[in-house]
Amino acid sequence: MRRTYPDLCRAGRRMRLDLLKTINEERRARRGVIIATELASGNTRLIREADIDAQPDAETLWSVLRAGKSRVVQTESGERFLTVHVPPPRIVCVGAVHISQALVPFARQLAYDLTIVDPRTAFATPERFPDVALIAEWPDEALPDLQVDRYTAFCALTHDPKIDDPGLIHALGKECFYIGALGSRKTHAKRGERLLAAGLSQDDIARIHAPIGLAIGAQSPSEIALSIMAEMTTALRLGAAPAKASAA
Repeated sequence: MRRTYPDLCRAGRRMRLDLLKTINEERRARRGVIIATELASGNTRLIREADIDAQPDAETLWSVLRAGKSRVVQTESGERFLTVHVPPPRIVCVGAVHISQALVPFARQLAYDLTIVDPRTAFATPERFPDVALIAEWPDEALPDLQVDRYTAFCALTHDPKIDDPGLIHALGKECFYIGALGSRKTHAKRGERLLAAGLSQDDIARIHAPIGLAIGAQSPSEIALSIMAEMTTALRLGAAPAKASAA
């Protein structure tokens, strides 16, 4: 007999303690997990993020994980209810600039945790960024402790290579779902040359969304922030690749 959603809820309350323990462990490590429940039998199993590629329906599982939304899916063996547990997405911005200020309300409305990193203490002040996690240090000093991961979006916004480049090098060594950098195509071409000289590959540099944000003709800091959040959300939910990486 096909189980209804209330049935699944009651079954969830009786979930085995070992599953709950694993879910909590993965959550603390900021890794996603999926609880797959067979609707016909009620059998339940946990699928760790690290195990998804080995599953026959890996594409569907990644899609559900990216969406961060539980749903019923049809498989060869019948219907399954996939309960998704993912950590909250976060944004790390290098640059306490006007665009970063405009990003703050967007990030809050979309439930992103936001951290600003900028060694320039004249810019990185609580007055300019009230109630925002603010680190007035150089990126190569601050970023290792932030545990940048698959659920992190990274933005380089200072236009200063001394600040942006170390941040990009760190982010490109991680699994950030989004990496963006402010600047024109000409600026990004020069940035690419510097990053190549620093030992990064063309494939690494191709991960950078630059110029940052969707091409909506943005002019003001608020419009640029809007374009960044739209492009970032596209990357998070759809796994979209940079569309402008080859531009010079």
